[in-house]
Amino acid sequence: MAQAETALPSDFFLDLDRSSPVPLYHQIATRLEAAIRDETLPAASRVENEISMGQRFGFSRPTVRRAIQNLVDKGLLVRRRGIGTQVVHGQVTRQVELSSLYEDLDSTGQHPTTIVVSHVRMTADDAVARDLSIRKGDPVLRVVRVRYADGVPLAVLDNTLPPDFVDFTEEELASRGLYQLLRTRGVSLRVAKQRIGARSATAKESELLSLPKGAAVLTMSRTAFDSSGKAVEFGQHCYSPGLYSFEITLVDR
Repeated sequence: MAQAETALPSDFFLDLDRSSPVPLYHQIATRLEAAIRDETLPAASRVENEISMGQRFGFSRPTVRRAIQNLVDKGLLVRRRGIGTQVVHGQVTRQVELSSLYEDLDSTGQHPTTIVVSHVRMTADDAVARDLSIRKGDPVLRVVRVRYADGVPLAVLDNTLPPDFVDFTEEELASRGLYQLLRTRGVSLRVAKQRIGARSATAKESELLSLPKGAAVLTMSRTAFDSSGKAVEFGQHCYSPGLYSFEITLVDR
């Protein structure tokens, strides 16, 4: 069930200056941003809809819409189809290093949760065999998951695992990060080949991430290897760009 909207106190905007040269939408956005920062509007809470807010406080709908969009652009709010406007924890900035999204979220207190969309044991075709350096026809496990941060869908994770790990269960993959599970099997992750890009979301990805049809998504493909040089997973992931970014440190040689 969707969380109820958080109604602001009736005097929340009482002292806004409607005759000020500062645009009213900017004053509204500033006040809402302060409420998000001090957790009057906590992470994952739903903000009152534009019509209701406008009627209660005497603002026009375009003014409220522009204020909300200002905070969406800053990554403090996100519009979710079928849910409404929701407060987010803040954009996830991820260092490009050998860690999992689950671990990154957990280490920053952003409460990761996971839904397993698909869990299929299959045989490797030519492309999978090449990606994992295994033989065509070898058994593999393909699992598609949606990763949430503070209840907001952040990423669709599509991973294929080699024969040693086809027995990972849906329950394990829903409750723990993939790299955590690999380490329980004695895997020592050492290196990965990774590519970062962007494209339009598929219809299914738009649905899973509550994005508009055809919205842009960030992408990452990665093959991770253990200390012996053996491939242990191949992933093709996409991320909601308003909530996620990669950070890279460049050094002059």
